[in-house]
Amino acid sequence: MRCCIIALVIAAHASGTALAQHARHESGTAPSPYASLTERTVKALSAEQIADLRAGRGMSLALPAELNGYPGPSHALELARQINLTQVQRQRTEEIFAAMKAQATRLGEELIAAETELDRLFREERATSLSIAAATEKAARIQSRLRATHLDTHLAMKALLTTDQAEAYARARGYRRP
Repeated sequence: MRCCIIALVIAAHASGTALAQHARHESGTAPSPYASLTERTVKALSAEQIADLRAGRGMSLALPAELNGYPGPSHALELARQINLTQVQRQRTEEIFAAMKAQATRLGEELIAAETELDRLFREERATSLSIAAATEKAARIQSRLRATHLDTHLAMKALLTTDQAEAYARARGYRRP
């Protein structure tokens, strides 16, 4: 019986809290957490995300590779001494990184354009189920290619480095204990 009373009190409190929150929102005193995003140029992307996309940065897109023993070129260059990169490996790493950055930057611009178009469909009240499906499919294809670009770079680095170098990289990045 006591358990039932406690459960009813908790349920009543939760309901009251939800009603109070709803009432605050309806009265305008508790705005949506999205309210500050209405001024974004592209609603789905923050200024930081746009900058990252334009710069070809990784944005954690390659975490499955990075955290499973496939080093990234940027960090490999930063750790060149610690992982004993040879001059040939350093040069090849710079080439891999430059190619990835060029591809990622191009795809980043494409993704920004795709998200801008999706935003425009709604802003101009032209959104339909068909146009939304096409626009989101386009953005998803670009996002997929962008992620594959970053992941492929880690694959190339894994092939370039020795096992000892990859292990030294992981230790230096804090992924494996010495």
